[in-house]
Amino acid sequence: MNLTMELAKVKEGFLARAPKEVLESVESATNELINSGMATGLRVGEKAPDFLLPNAIGEKVSLYEQLQKGPVVLTFYRGGWCPYCNLELRAYQNMLHKIQEAGASLMAISPQKPDASLSTKEKNELLFDVLSDGAYEVIKAYNLYFTFPDHLIHTYRDKFNLNLSNINGSDEPWSLPVPGTFIIDQNCKVVLASSNADYMERLDPTEVVNFLRK
Repeated sequence: MNLTMELAKVKEGFLARAPKEVLESVESATNELINSGMATGLRVGEKAPDFLLPNAIGEKVSLYEQLQKGPVVLTFYRGGWCPYCNLELRAYQNMLHKIQEAGASLMAISPQKPDASLSTKEKNELLFDVLSDGAYEVIKAYNLYFTFPDHLIHTYRDKFNLNLSNINGSDEPWSLPVPGTFIIDQNCKVVLASSNADYMERLDPTEVVNFLRK
């Protein structure tokens, strides 16, 4: 079962079990974000901004230094608390050897604190760098930043029992990246770009591998 099929299965279960008010809040927030035209991600052909971010054990990782070794697959995820993100990260781990065989490397970014990123890395047995962008600087630079509307904060905090203030390393805890994935070539150019305001939809890693093999 590929990632697309796994996500569809989880989404189906969520839509079947979640209370009506939760579904309405999530759907409304997604539509609001789509209609805003914001957080649509970098486009193919744009220059990928450099960054220096800590990984799960606090080591600083530079995009441009990594690009000296080959192309980089860069994926942004919401957090280890998100089941769709965990499925995505595990799917990338399963494809990591194929990404590396194609001469590329893989990095993932979220606004989680490094200790939360470490938990995510260990839980999913990830062998690639999981980076923390607690200030949202990189998330904003890649045009993926958005802030929860009040009704969605209520849904997550009171219905999902999720307090992002304890997870994200920022004074803007109720902000997240739209999930997005980019392939960046050694000229620092975005050669593949995918982002989706619907967090239940993600680019399948098989498409990333197929692109790298071209």
